[in-house]
Amino acid sequence: MPSATDISDFLAAEFPQTKCRVDAVGGMSATVRHEVGPHELRPGGTVSGPVLMTVADVALYVAILGEIGIVPLAVTTNLNINFLRKPPADRAIVGVCKLIKVGRTLAVGEVALYSEGLPEPVAHVVGTYALPPDRPR
Repeated sequence: MPSATDISDFLAAEFPQTKCRVDAVGGMSATVRHEVGPHELRPGGTVSGPVLMTVADVALYVAILGEIGIVPLAVTTNLNINFLRKPPADRAIVGVCKLIKVGRTLAVGEVALYSEGLPEPVAHVVGTYALPPDRPR
């Protein structure tokens, strides 16, 4: 299965716009980090919802690629997010994904999003990905 470096290289080549960094992958899980910039804040000094959703989506994708290999056409089919508390503007967002199931055509996982260094999650996400039917097994 691909390493964190393999997946990072793939993301850099195929999604150069992402600011997410892969910290860990394997064992039906992944951890990614996103350094928050000033253009990603909402009024009131909090991280925008789209940034949180992006981190969760990337964490799911990385965890799935860690299980099935680098298969570019795995795509998000559902993403449900619960915003739990205000993430401070001066900390990176860390997404910790645990896959619940990787089946033949779908993968389901959950992501806890944290402000770096703080113990309480800022959001909880559940997502589903469609897996390409012609992927190697």
